[in-house]
Amino acid sequence: MCSVTVLRAGAAVVIFLLGVQVACAAPETIFINARIFTADETMPTAQAIAVENGRILAVGEQNKVLQYKGSQTQLVDLQDRRVLPGLIDAHTHAIIGALAELSPNLEDEAMDIAVLSQKVEKWLEESNKNEEDPLVIFGANPATWSDPDSLQQMFDSNRWQEKPLVLMGSDLHTAWANRAMLEKKAGIDADFVSRLAPERRHTIGIGPDDKPNGVLIDAGVDLVTIHMPAPDDDLLLKAGQYAINNNNRYGITAWMDPAANAGPGETLFSRALASTGTGILPAYRLLSEKGQLTAHVAALLVASPQSDIADLDQLDVVRQKFQGIKNLTMPGIKIFADGVLEYPAQSAAILGNYTNSGKQGEMLLNAPGLNALVDAADERGWLVHIHALGDRAVRESLDAFEAARKKRESGVIHSITHLQLVNEKDHARFAPLNVIAVMQLHWAEVDNYLLDLVKPYISDAEFMGQYPARSLQERGAIIAGASDWPISTANPWEAMHHAMIRGGPDGGLNPEERLDVETMLLAYTRHAAQAIGLAHEIGTLTAGKQADFIVVDRDVLEVDVELLRQTKVLETYFAGKKVYESGLAPE
Repeated sequence: MCSVTVLRAGAAVVIFLLGVQVACAAPETIFINARIFTADETMPTAQAIAVENGRILAVGEQNKVLQYKGSQTQLVDLQDRRVLPGLIDAHTHAIIGALAELSPNLEDEAMDIAVLSQKVEKWLEESNKNEEDPLVIFGANPATWSDPDSLQQMFDSNRWQEKPLVLMGSDLHTAWANRAMLEKKAGIDADFVSRLAPERRHTIGIGPDDKPNGVLIDAGVDLVTIHMPAPDDDLLLKAGQYAINNNNRYGITAWMDPAANAGPGETLFSRALASTGTGILPAYRLLSEKGQLTAHVAALLVASPQSDIADLDQLDVVRQKFQGIKNLTMPGIKIFADGVLEYPAQSAAILGNYTNSGKQGEMLLNAPGLNALVDAADERGWLVHIHALGDRAVRESLDAFEAARKKRESGVIHSITHLQLVNEKDHARFAPLNVIAVMQLHWAEVDNYLLDLVKPYISDAEFMGQYPARSLQERGAIIAGASDWPISTANPWEAMHHAMIRGGPDGGLNPEERLDVETMLLAYTRHAAQAIGLAHEIGTLTAGKQADFIVVDRDVLEVDVELLRQTKVLETYFAGKKVYESGLAPE
């Protein structure tokens, strides 16, 4: 009555019967009366799903899936609700985001210096830390750095002459530190900056007196974070639990952590990271040991801009320390090609010029160095994920992938993330190079960030061309969804809304680049699974894959886009077990 087909080596033996994918076992649970979006192009919709031992044994028409009900099978009636694969965030700093949420946090709010001072002074009074330990405030709006003189007047006098202070930018690429932190902790003074190599001068703000003014950009931030106390195991576990709960409530059951060997007490841009950094990786081990890692995490290690190919051996030592941890994979590396577009940093590498300075931003690696790192990682079979916001950084990243592809066809799917500016000539290069576009489309709207910190400094054409999602898709690129939490919210439903609306004043941000809802659902399921190297396990509701799925409170394929934004997850299942329940009634 049925034929047996092996899907892949080591996979479950699967029967294909009457258009329904099933396996030869009685399931523990069958979920019935559902409107299932499978994200599987061979069977896009279904009514029922059967689960055995955490994996999908059958999915398809209800009456046919029910034929495999055993005497011990539990039936769960989903009452005609919409069911989707577990969502996947292809770029999130989940543990760092949780640590930031558990710390003093300015929530990216723009404020005048008097209000900022009141908040900081209050946190100082509440702090129980040793006087010599820095007070670290997260979530500072980068516009704060536009007036470093006021910051110095406020936080380099009175008791702040002895108390180190760091204001971490909400972009995680910029910060401001007072003199007690710069000089006494990090040794950053006028003599230090005078000895900086020309290509690193932009990383430390310099005042008219030739002394540091406290502004730190990219590698400059590392110079102070290395002196911040690393979180202990108790705090790491607490942050991990926060991250898991936060993501599961949004329906997220997998993510890429793209800088897992960095964190407080570590650096992103220093070569020292290649040999010493374990960053926040212990948080995932602690969660897994307690059976609380109810998500797949693909953790990447940062190869710093000062790394060469020999440093990959050191990164592999770190990788080996975290092998064999349930639900944690270590598929490869992240490379920073450039910084950020916003003023005053303007460290994203662009093909044009910033109108205020005439400069083009900074490539953090020269072309030979970038090519060598990408090639060496690809040869090892490691996934490479490149941070590139400027169009020059995107082009040189594609060049590096192209050089590696010409040497070998490794089969590894690589990716570029952020993609704020992409030159039109490069739109069609992603697909043939098998490079996924991992995009944070929550940013694809005109807001105060873009109006105040970007628009005045680039051309109108560049401004309107930001985040060219539809153009990339039309030229064959696969779009994967991501948040970059805590830089923006982890809520994928808001990101989908922004990608579909691209709103804001004066008509918003180029409506021609809007995406549709199915594209966005695929971006957060099947395509994100490809981007994090787990497409064989998750991303679609397909027989043989892990049973990660969510139940939502509305039909997200049919509702108005404004209602889509308000979507609530009613239940989240990981490996067939409910790991989140909202308690809300469906809409």
